[in-house]
Amino acid sequence: MATTLTPPKPRAETKPSPSTTDGGGFGRGGPGGNGGGHGGPQEPDPRALAVQRYKLGTWVGMAGIVMVFAAFTSALVVRQGISNDWRAFALPSILWLSTAVLLASSFSLEKAKRMMHRGLENGLRRWVSMTAVLGGMFLVSQYLGWLELSARGIYVASNPSSSFFYLLTAAHGLHVLGGVIALSYVLYRVWRPGVWFTREAVVESTALYWHFMDGLWVYLVLLLVFWR
Repeated sequence: MATTLTPPKPRAETKPSPSTTDGGGFGRGGPGGNGGGHGGPQEPDPRALAVQRYKLGTWVGMAGIVMVFAAFTSALVVRQGISNDWRAFALPSILWLSTAVLLASSFSLEKAKRMMHRGLENGLRRWVSMTAVLGGMFLVSQYLGWLELSARGIYVASNPSSSFFYLLTAAHGLHVLGGVIALSYVLYRVWRPGVWFTREAVVESTALYWHFMDGLWVYLVLLLVFWR
């Protein structure tokens, strides 16, 4: 007796599992879904990591500067307390102008940062240039202050008070000069065509250092006013 063969029933279509799509474990981002949807951890932004690393290095450097000026402050207070030849003198009048110039430079550098984050290249160049010019003006005003003191017969070795004035302002001026050099590098790069990878990190860390120099100068001015 002949047997008849019945064809097999077609298998029903199955929808792909969510775990195999771009939003799950395997997709454009590979295993773990780093580049897919919401299922896996996102890869850290390399530019943000560069900003963090540059700022960390800047903080370490600033910590060393704080220790140096803390030692200078301690030496000034102790020397004034045990000295019989400490003679106060009137601070150079240009000191107040230089303070205003440095405060203005911090404002201009903040404007430069905002222009960078908004993608306004011309604004970034303009405000970084202004900050570098103001930094140079501050250094020139410091030198003019020394000339004013020397014209009044007040030199480094005149008395302990003048010695500490020259020491503190010179040490701060050298660190500001380092900041001006960093600004010059930023200025050179922002005027060149193209955007380099660590631009944001360099600008952010330079601004952090510059604001620190600004705050340190305000501290030194108060110290020289009340402890000279």
